[in-house]
Amino acid sequence: MSDEEHHFESKADAGASKTYPQQAGTIRKGGHIVIKNRPCKVVEVSTSKTGKHGHAKCHFVAIDIFTGKKLEDIVPSSHNCDVPHVNRTDYQLIDISEDGFVSLLTENGNTKDDLRLPTDDTLLAQVKDGFAEGKDLVLSVMSAMGEEQICGIKDIGPK
Repeated sequence: MSDEEHHFESKADAGASKTYPQQAGTIRKGGHIVIKNRPCKVVEVSTSKTGKHGHAKCHFVAIDIFTGKKLEDIVPSSHNCDVPHVNRTDYQLIDISEDGFVSLLTENGNTKDDLRLPTDDTLLAQVKDGFAEGKDLVLSVMSAMGEEQICGIKDIGPK
């Protein structure tokens, strides 16, 4: 072997993949799929029969879990699709800043200050009104493929 040193460029993440492969024919309605590099929730799946030459095809209609946009994709049922790792985490709301960011309390007692208020009007009103009334609120945060967004709210009683 040689005496030269090998230098590796370190990356910020632990190297965990944002997606995992799953055969297209096994993805069902209600599941998740990546279409055009966006994490989506499948709302409709239809499978076409095989032709004279070729594969059965799966037609996916899905809604982007962060933007709400409808996306479609057609994939041979024997091929693999990317499925995003989707996590939901609950955090307690501590404060809402004037620039539209929320301050959340994590499980280990630290604060998380990098999330914006939700874009959904009804959810935004619930968060602002509940906070103004001094309620103890728990926000559900959905994360997938490096993105995070507030997706739900629970009232756990007055402070």
